[in-house]
Amino acid sequence: MSKATLLREPAQRRLLFSAGLSWLFDAMEVGMVAFVIAAVAADWNLGPQQVGLISAINSLGMAAGAAFAGAFADKYGRRSVLIWTLLIFCAASGLSALATSFFVLCLLRFVAGFGLGGELPVASTLVSESVPVKDRGRAVVLLESFWAGGWIVSAVIAYFVIPEYGWRMALVIGALPALYALYLRRAIQESPRYRTSAAKLSFRQRLAAVWSTNFRKSTITLWVLWFTVVFSYYGMFLWLPSVIMIYKDFDLVKSFQYVLIMSIAQLPGYFTAAYLVEKFGRKFVLVTYLLLTAASAIWFGNADTSGMLIAAGCCLSFFNLGAWGAMYAYSPELYPTSVRSTGVGLAASVGRIGGVIGPYLVGILVAQDTPMTTIFTIFFVTIIIGAITVLFFGKETKGIDPDSVDIRLNL
Repeated sequence: MSKATLLREPAQRRLLFSAGLSWLFDAMEVGMVAFVIAAVAADWNLGPQQVGLISAINSLGMAAGAAFAGAFADKYGRRSVLIWTLLIFCAASGLSALATSFFVLCLLRFVAGFGLGGELPVASTLVSESVPVKDRGRAVVLLESFWAGGWIVSAVIAYFVIPEYGWRMALVIGALPALYALYLRRAIQESPRYRTSAAKLSFRQRLAAVWSTNFRKSTITLWVLWFTVVFSYYGMFLWLPSVIMIYKDFDLVKSFQYVLIMSIAQLPGYFTAAYLVEKFGRKFVLVTYLLLTAASAIWFGNADTSGMLIAAGCCLSFFNLGAWGAMYAYSPELYPTSVRSTGVGLAASVGRIGGVIGPYLVGILVAQDTPMTTIFTIFFVTIIIGAITVLFFGKETKGIDPDSVDIRLNL
């Protein structure tokens, strides 16, 4: 089934666009935070470490949400968990605009992160389980591509709204469309694989299965992959507007303009990955895109002209987000239905720990006047570790049905 054929199937098209639009709205709000942080820092006179703390706390919430939602989705179903996590995310995101202190803002960003961290891995699992095996990878990467659309919209809003109306209005706008996603969720049905799955295991059994002989190597590989990708993504992209302002001495509007241009490059990154994961496999796309992300990070860190900065930033967006799409396609394929959300949720949770460390570490380094070259060299090394781990220890999942493994033999 080609991409066009996949999109012509009414049920699959409804699922992809309903889940995809929700991801777009989620990404729009998350992207807004990256732009809002720069404005909040100026408004509240926050130091670099406080700026990093906001991003880190948001990721800490995502770590907790991913672990809890993954476990609950295997017990109560994918669809119900998606709706509840989205409700939590929407409420906290909207209330963030009313924050009157740094502490309150951090608290609300933790709750919003909890909802978002729970929603994303469960959504990818649902889509992966609802399409034919031969279209799994393409469908999940296309789902991920909506994330790029959300970042682009957030960059547009930030560019036009924040300088004129302030960061609170930007957060309100960023939260409103997410409410529409609640209506879209009504179009989503429960995963057919989950409905027909005979094995309903306890959390202890699912945890044991994830670390059983059949899956231990894949679990370790997946945890390293998620940690390195999320560490580098949130460390780099949540700081992009601020880094450009601090190190390149651009004003707020100019930095937003540059990040908007870089964000547009995310879309072709996703689309090429969606094509290549079904043609050459998941490992090829992950390793190739991660290595090229690492090269782009070094290039960006050493960029000394505006043109080079934009070009390197576009490559960074293209390859890093393409790797994200492949990672989301790869993760659910490593586990059978009965433990899939638990396995993916735990991996995403470990990844979010990287999302906590990355932004906070950058805040510390910026506060110490660490050269931008050094900061991006750290990301280069981290991404290389992720690529090498997948290359040598990851298994190819293209065309493989993970439900062919009987996990009960290991319990």
